[in-house]
Order: sequence, then C-alpha cells, then structure tokens
Amino acid sequence: MQEKAGLGFFYETVAVVVILGILAAVAIPDIGRMVGKSKSESYESELHHIQTAVTQMLTDSATGALQPVGPTADMGQVKTSDTPPLVLTDYLHGLDENSVRSGCNYIFTANGTVAQMLP
Repeated sequence: MQEKAGLGFFYETVAVVVILGILAAVAIPDIGRMVGKSKSESYESELHHIQTAVTQMLTDSATGALQPVGPTADMGQVKTSDTPPLVLTDYLHGLDENSVRSGCNYIFTANGTVAQMLP
C-alpha cells in the first residue's frame, strides 16, 4: 500500500516538474525581451536627463559654451567656458561620485550637443 502511495507522489512530482518546465520555456524569452527593453529605456532616460541638465547649465552660463570633452562617464569633467566654470554635476542629481549609472560614456561638444556611447 505504501509503495503505491510513493509511486503516486513520484508521478505527481514529475507532472509538476514537466508543467514548470513548459511554463519556463514560454516565459523566459518574454523576460529576456523585457530586460532588454528596460535597459534601452534606461539609456534613453539617462541621455534625456543629461541633455536637460546641459541645456539648463548653458542657459545659466554667461558664454553659453562648453569645454568639449569625451568620451567620459564622469560628469564632473563637463564644464562651461565661463570663469569660474559651471560644472554639470551641480545640475544632475543621483550620481555616484560624479559618474552616471548606466555604464554609458558621453561626448560633449562646445555648443552643448551630447552624444551617448552605449556599453
């Protein structure tokens, strides 16, 4: 009697494992797409945040020009050509030691154009 109960438990366990395997096979590709999409959205959001900060910094600047720099992830290197210069880190919030979080590097031109280099 106990042997039949043990065999029934084994079949139930195998059935559960098979069902979980099927669900995983269906779900894993969707999860991969979601992760990829969230990274892409993160890069776009960070670029937009930096572009907005550069625009604000150039608006506050007397010269309206940046010292060209890049590629860099250190926003402390991005400065206006004013004396004393305005620094981009003063316009960005949430940085860890002046660096962006995404791992992207950025190139800044004198007219304030920002180009993102994906990792």
